[in-house]
Amino acid sequence: MLHALLFPLAEHFSVLNVFRYTTFRAFGAAFTAIILCLMFGRPYIDWLRRKQIGQSIRELGPESHQSKKGTPTMGGGLILSAIGISTLLWMNFQNDLVWVALFVLAGFGCVGWIDDYQKVVQKNSKGISARQKLFWQTLIAFAAATYLYLSRDTPPVLHFPFLKEVRIDLGLLFIPFATLVIVGASNAVNLTDGLDGLAVGPTITTALTLAVFAYVAGTITVAEYLNIPHVNGAAEMAVFLSALGAACLGFLWFNSYPAEVFMGDVGALSLGGALGVAAVMTKNELLLVICGGVFVAEAVSVMMQVSSFKMTGRRIFRMAPLHHHFELKGWPEPKVIVRFWIVSILLALVSLASLKLR
Repeated sequence: MLHALLFPLAEHFSVLNVFRYTTFRAFGAAFTAIILCLMFGRPYIDWLRRKQIGQSIRELGPESHQSKKGTPTMGGGLILSAIGISTLLWMNFQNDLVWVALFVLAGFGCVGWIDDYQKVVQKNSKGISARQKLFWQTLIAFAAATYLYLSRDTPPVLHFPFLKEVRIDLGLLFIPFATLVIVGASNAVNLTDGLDGLAVGPTITTALTLAVFAYVAGTITVAEYLNIPHVNGAAEMAVFLSALGAACLGFLWFNSYPAEVFMGDVGALSLGGALGVAAVMTKNELLLVICGGVFVAEAVSVMMQVSSFKMTGRRIFRMAPLHHHFELKGWPEPKVIVRFWIVSILLALVSLASLKLR
């Protein structure tokens, strides 16, 4: 909005030239998002309490989590509002990639909201069925992937981090592959959201890492210098991703241990979907496995646990997802959270190193 309103006036007021720079608008979006979360976080939490929108806890979960029952949930609504307002305020309205990202964010947010609503109103800790949730996630992701395949001039090529000469032309397979990445990222973040602030920390590092890659991929001179695929318009995704990371940082003020509010599925599903579609847009699908390694480990631990129990009747972990395993080993919750954050930061640094190590 500001870009559309103020940049045309730059010929009369030279100071408004700053709105042409993606970096300036990315910082503006980040600042706006974190301020919105800090300003409206407390009133939003109070509203959730008045409406008695409290978290239901699985009976099969760790006993220490039973004390969290009733803590306000659906805090993801605050995050999504901050991201949406900040992005619309600072983005270039002519950029279709950001609109697709906002579509996925809102679509997955709606799925999560319905799931949270059933948990809160109907007091069903399981929410909507996994099949229904997966259907709507797949439909939204498929729509986004199909649009990207049909409307963009970027070749549907899969690139490998650290290996500049290795690439695979996916062709029409890009659509199911991109759909899988988006849905997988969404559910992986959702599985990670089991401790106070656990999912928010890696979401911040992953979003900011992808923001760097988006800016680089969208700047043709830098992309050619670093030998990474150039994606026309991808730099504008830095505005969206900066807003996403900053909104999560503002939410962490209230979500850090002991949490005053949980993001719920409305937050976790949408944030994961947004990270997934951002990775697809910037040709960093495999890089997401590295910078989002914490999410990958959580998801894989669940798949391993389920597969092992079905095939052998034995469990690999004391409890899945992975963070529960460490809890049952005796790690205090804050220690699990901070150590997962540290791993996420290290993985982000490894990912950024791939810009030069090719």
